[in-house]
Amino acid sequence: MSGTAEKPEIAFIGIGLMGFPMASRLLEAGYPLRAWNRTREKALPLAKAGAQVAATLEEAVKGADVVMTMLEAGPVVKEIVQSMLPYLSAGMLVIDMSSTKQSEAIDVAQMLAAKQVAFIDAPVSGGVVGASAGTLAIMAGGKQEDFLRAEPLFKVLGRPTLVGPVGSGQIAKLCNQLIVGGTVAIVAEAMLLAQAGGADPAAMRQAIRGGFAESRILELHGQRMLDRDFRPGGQIKTQAKDHANILDAAAEAGLQIPLTAMVAELFNSLLEDHATADQAAALLAVEKINEDKGIRLGKSEDRF
Repeated sequence: MSGTAEKPEIAFIGIGLMGFPMASRLLEAGYPLRAWNRTREKALPLAKAGAQVAATLEEAVKGADVVMTMLEAGPVVKEIVQSMLPYLSAGMLVIDMSSTKQSEAIDVAQMLAAKQVAFIDAPVSGGVVGASAGTLAIMAGGKQEDFLRAEPLFKVLGRPTLVGPVGSGQIAKLCNQLIVGGTVAIVAEAMLLAQAGGADPAAMRQAIRGGFAESRILELHGQRMLDRDFRPGGQIKTQAKDHANILDAAAEAGLQIPLTAMVAELFNSLLEDHATADQAAALLAVEKINEDKGIRLGKSEDRF
């Protein structure tokens, strides 16, 4: 282990839309950090902030105190953890901040336990804006002692909460995505209803803000819809993946969640043409359903 008692050395795996600002904040907080990404070029800018950009996964994780992963999906997390296993040693802590299935998190924990490596699943909410600002909601699943060890790192990134044993973080994240996805879809429908009914959608949004309909979704994504700004933040493909995981979790628990099933269909309908667009592009799905009416929100050109 090459970090200090105050600042453990971190191996950060996955330097994408979310991983880059998260790793940047840890570097700004003074943590020694090695960065690794399959496409190495994405990680290279972190070198200017003091990161060691590793050429191989072995170089990134061997001897680190804490390994943090921020990857696309559960199967990728399992693949990467399997690849790094030979280079991990007893006493290390692995924190996966990706969004996966609960069962995948438990599988990873079991893989690591065989090498006496601790594990926390800690998915986040807040998007690229929250990652850059250090205001992410962090939902952690794991042992209390492991959470306390990780808490100083988490507080650099946002607001952490231990919600239960390993896998619980993923369940909490799915609950978050259920609410976020449903609200995005409802805001899209409200915007289009205002347009179709002859009201000014921007004025409608302003009028209802501060009332019971107020939300971060109405604030941020409502404005994105008005601007027709679908440049990627939280992407459609991520919402579609998360909603598939939500429905799987509900099925395993024996629950029926009909509204979420409809929202899942809405996001799935956008995968072919707009997979990498921001989730505010839910508006496009609602407009397409109503294309025979010729109703379109605003006059701005779409931006992707």
